[in-house]
Amino acid sequence: MNDTVNSWLSKSREELDEIYCNAAPGNIPTGDTQGTAILAGSVFAKLVAFFAGVYAWQGKKFDLFCPGGQAGVLVNKITAFSLTFIVAKVYMDKSWLDQKDTIVIDYSKTSFFAKVIRDEIREIEPGVYLGKVWWGKKRILDFALTSKNTQ
Repeated sequence: MNDTVNSWLSKSREELDEIYCNAAPGNIPTGDTQGTAILAGSVFAKLVAFFAGVYAWQGKKFDLFCPGGQAGVLVNKITAFSLTFIVAKVYMDKSWLDQKDTIVIDYSKTSFFAKVIRDEIREIEPGVYLGKVWWGKKRILDFALTSKNTQ
């Protein structure tokens, strides 16, 4: 696991929000990323990240189709076998957290099961993204994505 991502596992939600709000959106990731679920402020954060990474969600695979790399699609890597399910559109828009530019991962028109989910990510350092998960308008979780070529 990336050192920056590992440090996020011991931070509170407020500390993660501050990191996110102080970052620019960065570039939309391309290709394969490793995902880490972050249960902010929990003494079990490292345990949750480990079990989620092994048994539930391993990350996302991004494909960009728009000229200039400003939009595309992704699929989530699910289960211990990294099967790819749950497609989303990816584009730049305003964050629901601070109304500044962010990279949006939108499932509303691409997934029956995840249509109420919206993810937002910002690139904190090259190839390392901090994300927010929204269920409707309620924020439920933080996560990290690390590009495979920066691990």
